[in-house]
Amino acid sequence: MGTEKLISCILPKGTAMPVMKALKEDKGIITANIHSARGAGRLTPLDYRGMGETTEKEVLDVIVDTSKADEIFGFLYTVAEIDQPHGGLMYMQALIRATPYRLPEIKEEA
Repeated sequence: MGTEKLISCILPKGTAMPVMKALKEDKGIITANIHSARGAGRLTPLDYRGMGETTEKEVLDVIVDTSKADEIFGFLYTVAEIDQPHGGLMYMQALIRATPYRLPEIKEEA
């Protein structure tokens, strides 16, 4: 370990799970996590910018090997529709250390 990157996507509520599913099905990546956040963007309509007014977001974090980081970043950008209005934002950063994440092998029942 030590050659991984963390890709974080801040997405509108309800959109992270389909992106995570596409990541697993199309790229075989399961090193991802979703959590919730709240915030107000610079382009949040004025009606929603009052004190305490925020919108719910989902944060999708994905750990990938550095060699695949740009490819996965582009894939996420497209699938999450980041280029659409209010589509969210994303960024990538190097990790100093990451623990391998492996699912246990489960034997199928007959």
